[in-house]
Amino acid sequence: MSAAVTHIADHEDDHEHHDSRGTTLIGFWIYLMSDCIIFAGLFATFAVLSRAYAGGPTGWELFDLQFVAVETALLLVSSLTYGLAMIAMAHKKQSAMLGWIFVTFLLGAAFLGMELYEFHHMIEEGAGPGRSAFLSAFFVLVGTHGLHILTGLIWILVLVAQVLRSGLTEKNETRLMCLSLFWHFLDVVWIGVFSVVYLMGVLA
Repeated sequence: MSAAVTHIADHEDDHEHHDSRGTTLIGFWIYLMSDCIIFAGLFATFAVLSRAYAGGPTGWELFDLQFVAVETALLLVSSLTYGLAMIAMAHKKQSAMLGWIFVTFLLGAAFLGMELYEFHHMIEEGAGPGRSAFLSAFFVLVGTHGLHILTGLIWILVLVAQVLRSGLTEKNETRLMCLSLFWHFLDVVWIGVFSVVYLMGVLA
């Protein structure tokens, strides 16, 4: 009798954990949808102001597609390495998961470093955000994405510390899943930035 009661209690506890994870993930999806609205507004603003050069430099004069292609490759590969980390997590391979997460962090940090270098170079050349409406929209859109990348990198460090302290608990796995959604979302947004801002800016 006691064994049956214990089995039922364990089943209910597992069900409660799954419900908690589902609720957390749904809540995080809602957050991502709100972030979509923010980026949609920034893309729309850039589209309106993308030809407002005010006699200043254009995208064709400023953007180096080869440089941006390397940035893009870094972020795309980081999305792949995070996916490999999630596969390792699903198999309870903590060391492998941490290894892939570390590679993801390095790729994301390299991407952010290149973005900051680009900003610094443009400002040094007199193409700062105050030069024209086009550049204001550019810096706000790309800079907002960069701030999200920085947030993701800090988040990775926090989660690595939590996993090292308490292992792959259910809570830590749920947090890693949420960060996975966030990181892949930033990848999709960057593809939009590359296409709309850089590619169209150079080819227009």
